[in-house]
Amino acid sequence: MTDALSSLLQGLAALAAPGVFPIVAAVLGLIVGSFLNTVIHRLPRMLEREWREQCAELEGRDVAVASRYDLIAPRSHCPTCDTPLGARQLVPVLSWIALRGQCAACHASISPRYPLIELGTAMAFAIVAVTFGAGLEVWAAFLVTAFLIALAVIDFDTHYLPDQLTLPLLWIGLAASLVGDVRTAVIGAIVGYVSLWAFYQLFKLITGKEGMGYGDFKLFAALGVWLGPAALMPILLLASIAGAAVGLVLVLFFNRSRQQPIAFGPFLAASAWFVMLIGPGAPDSLLIKDWVGF
Repeated sequence: MTDALSSLLQGLAALAAPGVFPIVAAVLGLIVGSFLNTVIHRLPRMLEREWREQCAELEGRDVAVASRYDLIAPRSHCPTCDTPLGARQLVPVLSWIALRGQCAACHASISPRYPLIELGTAMAFAIVAVTFGAGLEVWAAFLVTAFLIALAVIDFDTHYLPDQLTLPLLWIGLAASLVGDVRTAVIGAIVGYVSLWAFYQLFKLITGKEGMGYGDFKLFAALGVWLGPAALMPILLLASIAGAAVGLVLVLFFNRSRQQPIAFGPFLAASAWFVMLIGPGAPDSLLIKDWVGF
């Protein structure tokens, strides 16, 4: 089964010549970015709905039967007038430009963040394609990149890293490691989780405040699985420096209160992606290269 999967991925990578592959990757990134917009918008609302239902059950209140709301249903629609979007209005980036950033039905403004996420994902995929080339490892890098983008934006919006994303990222990596270096992957998961948990406890002991959440621990564990334990210290160092710098700028120039927390997930995600691309051993940074015996 592993050989069949490897052959399939090699076949997909071979569809494009090396000079064209980054362009193909960018187009793929646009499509993935469009889906990530759905995940980023809907997943926090799905979780909030689930939590409200659980609270109602615990309090003994009747739970109203709500209409289906997940990543598939209802169809994509205007958030202002609920008009369903047609196929032409779902083309990444181009549809937003053609509509001039407005709903075709009610002319309400559509956030430019949607095309920016699509373009950002396309650029990230193109950079990954240039770095890793059209081989097996690039598909793992695409997967990790997509997860990191979704997690970073959701954490920025909500200060929450959903288990529905962090745990699949971790378990997919562990499952893939079964055909290769499972020991290193497991050590990466343990070191990632325990190190941030210890840092959290130390920070809480010294300051009396919670410096991060348990979602950060799970994300760091997943990064340990995919990138290995040796990559965790550079990731944490870069994320800490970047977070401190951004926090200082916000306090000094944007009158942000020092008591107002800053999501740490985006800095972890960005630092991990940076290390994956140009860190020690890149572009051989993903453990999956060893797992497939490539």
